[in-house]
Amino acid sequence: MMSNLIGTQNESARDAWVRKVLNNLVRGSRILDAGAGEQKYREDCEHLEYVAQDFAQYDPLASRTALQAKKWDYGKLDIVSDITNIPVPDESFEAILCTEVLEHIKNPVLAIKEFARILKPGGHLILTAPFCSLTHFAPHFYSTGFSRYFYEEVCPTYNLEILQIDPNGSYFEYIGQELRRLPSVAERYTKTHMNVINRIVLRVMLSSLSRLSKLDSGSSEVLCFGFHLLASKANPAKKQATDNDAAT
Repeated sequence: MMSNLIGTQNESARDAWVRKVLNNLVRGSRILDAGAGEQKYREDCEHLEYVAQDFAQYDPLASRTALQAKKWDYGKLDIVSDITNIPVPDESFEAILCTEVLEHIKNPVLAIKEFARILKPGGHLILTAPFCSLTHFAPHFYSTGFSRYFYEEVCPTYNLEILQIDPNGSYFEYIGQELRRLPSVAERYTKTHMNVINRIVLRVMLSSLSRLSKLDSGSSEVLCFGFHLLASKANPAKKQATDNDAAT
């Protein structure tokens, strides 16, 4: 049994970050869960006016390729639409939540543009996406991930000020995750099972990664699970005042 936790905390770390940000939102704020899927965070939005949107076309039984969910239930969605064309008026929401969705959008920049349209000035965009990922939820999979530089380039274009951008995991954590996946991938794609010696070697490698991870200082700039973004839509009036002050 592999006793250390290296490579196992991708999802739990992401969940903790998202829930902390949601908990800090003002009670009664209207929030859109864009690409809500199975509405994982609905219960964490009980203090908010929660609206769920998705395109509602994923079927885990439609494709047997790569990584797929065993079952999928969208539940009751409030809006079924393309995420780049959500049928609501401008400035409809105080917050937008979008988690692990961008890689499944053909034109992710257009999605961020749409978020900026429907977000109220001063409202918050809460977004997570992989930096590097394996093919999953095919055929609705169009990108392996997004770097911090993607957000730094795109967000200002649409009047979104980045307040926080945090890496999830590190190089060592990511390699640990994939080493743990190795037995199942080997079995699926080579029809072989890892023997006892292979598993001992794997355990030793994970132990080494765990030690290296404790010494890590910034390897997330090379590789990590993904980035967690918190951005705010700039208030045009405040922005104009700031620009005027800068000009005088």
